[in-house]
Amino acid sequence: LPGPPFTHQQTPRKMVYYGQTSCEQDTERYLDVVKYVFSCYKKEVPLVINTMGWVKGEGLLLLIDIIRLLSPSHIVQMDVCDWKAMPPLTPEHVHLSAGLHTKGKQQSKCKQLGVGGTESWKCSEGEDMSAPQHKLLYVHPEFPRAGVAGEARVHSGILRDMSILGYLGHLQSPDIGAVLPLHSLVPYQVPFNAVALRVIHTDVAPSNIMYAVNASWVGLCCIPEEVRCQTDGPVLLTQTPVCDCLGFGIVRGVDMEKKLYHILTPVPPENLRLVNCLLLGNIAIPNCVLVGQQGIEGEIPYVTSDYNYSI
Repeated sequence: LPGPPFTHQQTPRKMVYYGQTSCEQDTERYLDVVKYVFSCYKKEVPLVINTMGWVKGEGLLLLIDIIRLLSPSHIVQMDVCDWKAMPPLTPEHVHLSAGLHTKGKQQSKCKQLGVGGTESWKCSEGEDMSAPQHKLLYVHPEFPRAGVAGEARVHSGILRDMSILGYLGHLQSPDIGAVLPLHSLVPYQVPFNAVALRVIHTDVAPSNIMYAVNASWVGLCCIPEEVRCQTDGPVLLTQTPVCDCLGFGIVRGVDMEKKLYHILTPVPPENLRLVNCLLLGNIAIPNCVLVGQQGIEGEIPYVTSDYNYSI
């Protein structure tokens, strides 16, 4: 909250690699991830939940699912200037509205009893009394252009690249001096059969999996099952697991002869011993890392401008 995320990175207590910048493609898995991460919250300290800015259409319905799932004590809702499409997220609204994957409660049918001027009400049996009881704090910004769409996407892309670069900065020596390019750093060698592999965001034919993984940003994860392989690998998962992510790395190369992944990562060795799964998502290494490689003669690896722009 105090500033751009790349300026104060910390190791999270619990982390899952979702692998995409938007959850539109797989909202069910997104909710599973939220449940999994939230399950480690012990309520020993207050918890601030920073929701995402997708609040139109299915995004609003998903937000209602998340509120229902996490039962917050307070909701701070910031209105958007000149836009009235989003209703106030009152306890009544959240209780009655259908989410994307959860149903709202029907308004209970009440019978009017008594005669004359005295009116008493009795609600129908089976009414769910566990209605949300949060307090809504509604903020209306007065400054112009608040919440204008489009700009946030550009800024979030820049901030994401800065976060990745800040993370990769831990690979550098703490001594002040020249920044070493990634190809000057010594990678870990990981046997194919020691880690399971999964591409999150799209289907990749097994014959092409190494092309996809090479020079990619990967989540270093830990699945509960032991990775067993009769051959020398690679080990391919058929479904994307919801599991602990211990950090990130770059697959700097793939040695097909020795069956080894070459991985650069700042994750400490004691944590790397727990890693048995590599998840590849739709998150790219920042362009400046590839374009700005030093000491390269001829064409820069993994970078090309020689392609058909019409495709």
